[in-house]
Amino acid sequence: MVAVGRDAGRPIRRVEADPGAEIDRDAWWAQIPAIAAILEHGLNLPAGVTFVVGENGSGKSTLIEALAAVHGLNPEGGSRSARHSTRATESELGSVLRVIRTPGRMVNSYFLRAETMHGLYTYLEGLGGGPDTDLHERSHGEGFLELLDRKFHGYGFYLMDEPEAPLSFTSTLGLLSRLDTLRADGAQVVVATHSPLLTALPGATILELSGQGIRKMRWDELAIVAHWKRFLDRPEGYLHALLSGTPPPAA
Repeated sequence: MVAVGRDAGRPIRRVEADPGAEIDRDAWWAQIPAIAAILEHGLNLPAGVTFVVGENGSGKSTLIEALAAVHGLNPEGGSRSARHSTRATESELGSVLRVIRTPGRMVNSYFLRAETMHGLYTYLEGLGGGPDTDLHERSHGEGFLELLDRKFHGYGFYLMDEPEAPLSFTSTLGLLSRLDTLRADGAQVVVATHSPLLTALPGATILELSGQGIRKMRWDELAIVAHWKRFLDRPEGYLHALLSGTPPPAA
């Protein structure tokens, strides 16, 4: 069991393989080490804010999509009632998992993913008459933060996939503040990200997905933090290595 938290007050306590599901272990998604670890041992989800980090291909989006699907949320973003899709590319992972919930309370939930926001805005606009018909009139980042304010509130289970993508440095700080407020209100939030800024949120849980599976990390242990520190301290070293075809400095 991949245990990362024990707070019984969180909406979702655990995600694990459904004992009745037939799992194709040869499928590409089942062979990702982090996903294989979840299928084998399950994953306990802590209260508050959890950041999922890792290199491209480590399974971050695959995991977030599956958490959305098994919770009944639209895998391209939105609520349980959202009905929009551009091209289905998500894996079958969500169909072979089950969640262990904390009983007794109504749970608000929503999923925001940066790469499919245009489709979500268009879907919400097409509903007509609601408060969300103005999102295409805003910049990508402004629309993202506005929708976050409208849909993420109070006790609930919320998902984000690379929310920093449309945001400036200042807006990312604003998102970090919103995450802290959500946590204080009893929300459980899981965020897939590449941002060393977001992951610096004090008290957050950080899970690193890698070729070794999943492990809990401290912010100052993350490779992405070390790389950004080195780059900002001496960008010419990285750029020279990149443009000359030699490997960049090790983290």
